[in-house]
Amino acid sequence: MKKLLVTGASGFLGWNICQTAKNEWEIFGTVFSHHVEIAGVNIVKVDLTDFDALKKIFQEIHPDAVIHTAAKSDPSFCQINKTESHKVNVDVPITIAKLCADDSIPCVFTSTDLVFDGLNAPYREEDTVCPVNIYGEQKASAEEGMIKCNPVVTICRMSLMFGIPGLVAKSFIQPMIEAMKGGRELRLFVDEFRTPVSVKAAVSGIFLALEKVRGLIHLGGVERISRYDFCRLLMDILDIQTAKVLPCKQKDIVMAAPRPPDISLDSSKAFAMGFKPLPLTEELKALRGIV
Repeated sequence: MKKLLVTGASGFLGWNICQTAKNEWEIFGTVFSHHVEIAGVNIVKVDLTDFDALKKIFQEIHPDAVIHTAAKSDPSFCQINKTESHKVNVDVPITIAKLCADDSIPCVFTSTDLVFDGLNAPYREEDTVCPVNIYGEQKASAEEGMIKCNPVVTICRMSLMFGIPGLVAKSFIQPMIEAMKGGRELRLFVDEFRTPVSVKAAVSGIFLALEKVRGLIHLGGVERISRYDFCRLLMDILDIQTAKVLPCKQKDIVMAAPRPPDISLDSSKAFAMGFKPLPLTEELKALRGIV
């Protein structure tokens, strides 16, 4: 059985990758601040910013492939903690790309739609990056640095992902559901648009990219939607009568990190390759009773 190294195994995406792939791969999942036990997965505690420790992991495991999901992914945290987040979001991916290049190991890096400014959506792989916040800048720098040192690296730009929560990390819909069920007021943007994708579909897209893609690929959903309309759809599908969902605009809420208005991804290249996310209504109906 081939060996797969998944960084960030305690994260929402990393955990779901481990769950999906553990029957076909011998998985080694890295964790650091949040230790988890995942049945069928070899958990490796390592500080990815420690180059010697990271190199040792590669030498001991000899992975046949690497999927790098670990990141400081909260834009507000990155905006305030630039140095700390830069080490994780830029230095670590470039180091991993170099280590993979040294031994010709296929490598997937999960990037973000936040590398764009939101003024010219939908965005294709060929469009120029133009981030408006530090997190987006860091991911764009990581992409550039990884490709420079490892031209055959695979970079998957991901949109908002939702689905079954991991042991530690949740998707963005879990707090929504908790607030709606508790009757708490939710103020959500009507002027911020994304192309959300279920984590189940996203994981399938990542493995498709691992097999078929070198360079950039976009893995967004099939529908462009605002956070407000997404939440209304979720409320209807889950039949949450207590929900108090109110529309607002980006300018109404002060955030540490600026947010682009529309970073919908054009994922037609991935669709043509066999990436098949379902319409949002179908994806959300499949989660009834398990989220």
